[in-house]
Formats: sequence, structure tokens, C-alpha cells
Amino acid sequence: MEKDTRKKKALIGITLGDMNGVGPEVIIKSLSGNKMLDHLTPVIYGSAKVISFYRKVLNMENFNYTQIKAVSEVNHRKVNVLNCWEDTLEINPGQSNEIGGKYAFEALRHATADLKEGKIDALVTAPINKHNIQQDDFKFVGHTEYLTEAAGKKDSLMFLISDSFRIGIVTGHMPLKDVAKSVTKEKIEAKLKFMQNSLKKDFGIVKPKIAILGLNPHAGENGLLGDEEKEIIEPLILEQKNKGNIVMGPFPADGFFGAAQQNKYDGILAMYHDQGLMPFKSLAFDTGVNYTAGLPFVRTSPDHGTAYSIAGKNQASETSMRNAIYLALDVVNSRAENEG
Repeated sequence: MEKDTRKKKALIGITLGDMNGVGPEVIIKSLSGNKMLDHLTPVIYGSAKVISFYRKVLNMENFNYTQIKAVSEVNHRKVNVLNCWEDTLEINPGQSNEIGGKYAFEALRHATADLKEGKIDALVTAPINKHNIQQDDFKFVGHTEYLTEAAGKKDSLMFLISDSFRIGIVTGHMPLKDVAKSVTKEKIEAKLKFMQNSLKKDFGIVKPKIAILGLNPHAGENGLLGDEEKEIIEPLILEQKNKGNIVMGPFPADGFFGAAQQNKYDGILAMYHDQGLMPFKSLAFDTGVNYTAGLPFVRTSPDHGTAYSIAGKNQASETSMRNAIYLALDVVNSRAENEG
């Protein structure tokens, strides 16, 4: 490893994701050209055989990389592919199968180990299939839950980031029928604290201004459509204000986004998955990034799935993946500045 260069450029690990999805394609497109190498050193966790396959499929033979077996062998002037397996596998773009899930986890397992040991500075995860990746060592609903446990934490915050707004989710991946009973003062408070700390440490915002959305239609309409706002959310907001924090709400979600209020706040806290993800993906689907706040390490991902329907067809946009890589770098630098 080139120690003098290592001090200047962050090592960003990138997992391959499901090899039959668009992950390899958006990774290759994001790292094509030398511009990104001026700012960071990418390490793709997966297989050079898979990268070579998609390089041919995409007709991108000019995409160059070097193969390594450990991070200690990294070349800071090139894209690095860390081979997590030597098996020759059948690659079937657009198909969900056991092989895709098994080796997506193999890449994730290797990268997570290096991340926890501080061998890489951040991790960017390409999309997985939440069903075919399930196995003895992966019984989670997604990357966020797996990495939260790997970090030794009980909880974290799914924080969606775009150029114009940031939105976090209180209840995350759970059935809608379970949401209302899960919206407790303690839960909202914990997620709000993750957001406040992240905005300060990860995004350099000294006094973040945060909007909290209501749970019910019209934010409960003064108790007519539900009492969670009056009994839980409003008292919590008052407590936050008394502590000197800038926390506003609860806002009716439809009117909030309909009036483009999202642009006036540093962060928005939604009560459940679709309440936050629907407006976010509507406004920033091709550019947004999923960031896991509240962990000791940095993890981002593109805000889209495996997109099997277009896998291998050279149709996938790399913008979200590229933004995820750059956001990971920005957070690494921000943490260094704020902790330094």
C-alpha cells in the first residue's frame, strides 16, 4: 500500500450486489474515466470475472482495473477489484436466483469485515435482492439491518439524501398494520437524535432545522383523525424546542410536499417507510442516495433496487451510484473535520 498517498485519498469499498442485477453496470459506469480517482480510491468487492463479463456486455472494454486479494495490495492510481471468490459462475442478467444471492452476501461479508477493522474508510453497497440473499448468516430485511447489527448497534436511521432535501424514517421496514403501535415517543426521539447528530457530524450543519411529519392524514386534524400527534408528537416537539433545538411540526405529509416545504429544512423525519420514500423517489429517484446514519462507520447506497428488467441492457443510470460514492467520501471528510 502506498502510505503517503493513502493519507490523502479515502479508500471507498463498493460491494458488487446481485450480479444478475444492475449493480455491476452502475459500478462500472460510475468508475469509468479517471475523474473519480483524483479524489478517492475505489475497491470493488466481488469478482473480476463478473466485472469482465459486464465490461464486454456494456461494450466498455476501456474500463481498466487491477485485481487484488486484500486491501493491503491496493493501487491508489487504479480501480481495484478485490476477488472475494475464485469460482466461475454462470451470470444471468435479469434473473433472480440462488447464485446471485449467495455471492452478493459473500461480497458484503468481506467488505463488512474490512470496514469494521478500519481497512476501508467507507462502504457503498450495490443493490441486493432481499429474498434470494436470505441464508444462515443473512436473515435480515436489508443492508441497513445487517450493517446495524454488524456495528454492534441496536438501531440506526435510514436517511435518504438528495441535493435538495434529506428525509429519515422512524419505523422503516415493517408492515403498515404495525406502524401506529410502533410510533412511540421513545422511537421518534431516538430517530430524531440520530438525525440531529448526523446533520452536525456528517453534514457539518451546526444548528440543524428539522421538520417532523404527522402520522395520520392532516396530522390528525386536531384529534379527529387520530391522537398520536396530540399525545406523542406535539409534546415531543415542544420538549425539543425547550432544549433549544429547531424542530417544527407535526406537518401533514401531503401538504408539506405539495407546497415544496422540504427545501426549507435541513432534515425531515417521516413516520413510516412509504411516507418518506414515496416523495423522495418521486423527486430524486435517479439522483438520491440511501445513507445509514447512527453507525460508527460510513455506509451509503444508490436509491434503487436490482432492476432486473433492464439488467445487462446498458439502460441503467449510474447517477445514484456515483452520488452514493461521492456522498460516502463527503461524510468521511466531514467526520474527520468535525472530530479533528
